[in-house]
Amino acid sequence: MATTDTQAVHRPARHPLLLAGALAGPVFCLSATVQMLTREGFDLTRHPISQLSTGDLGWIQIATFVLAGMGGLALAAGIRRTVTEGVGRRALPVLVAIFGAGMVAAGVLVMDPENGFPAGTPDEPVAEMSWHSVAHSAAAAVAFTALAVAAIVLAVRCARRRAVPAAVGNGAAALVLLLPMSPEHMSIQVAVNGLVAFTWTTVLAVSLRRSA
Repeated sequence: MATTDTQAVHRPARHPLLLAGALAGPVFCLSATVQMLTREGFDLTRHPISQLSTGDLGWIQIATFVLAGMGGLALAAGIRRTVTEGVGRRALPVLVAIFGAGMVAAGVLVMDPENGFPAGTPDEPVAEMSWHSVAHSAAAAVAFTALAVAAIVLAVRCARRRAVPAAVGNGAAALVLLLPMSPEHMSIQVAVNGLVAFTWTTVLAVSLRRSA
């Protein structure tokens, strides 16, 4: 999926930054998975992962968003320090930084409880979204869009280096992230987008560490 090339990396890698970027995805996915399996009333077919930020235990998912976002910001700094030439050397760190900042914002700006979660919430959609719920959705949309554009930039970069499998993988990741949301399957699609996004950041971080 996300990968780069050894010819693009000339400065010594900032390993702590890239390590933080590599760990962001596994931390997010592990935390979200444990919560989905253990929190009463949560149903991924009805509730997006972001709803885990609501209720008495919502602080866990809020912290998960913030930590993952900080990992994305660390990855952006690592990219800026290691990818010093070629297509996307300026755009990539900016786009990944937007993704990281969007994840932090999505954690701070909490969704509204609805559709029976957390337990005790009326089993119906919220009548009117709060400002912070609207802002949460906007932050997540901007974050995923920025990462999709980063994947496209990296696909072009890999194609110019004739790294065809990497170019195809990055293009596929961008395509998934840019697919329109389906109202019937939105919560599943959001989970898939999160998995693709954090797999992409992890693979990129690991690839840069190895190249350096």
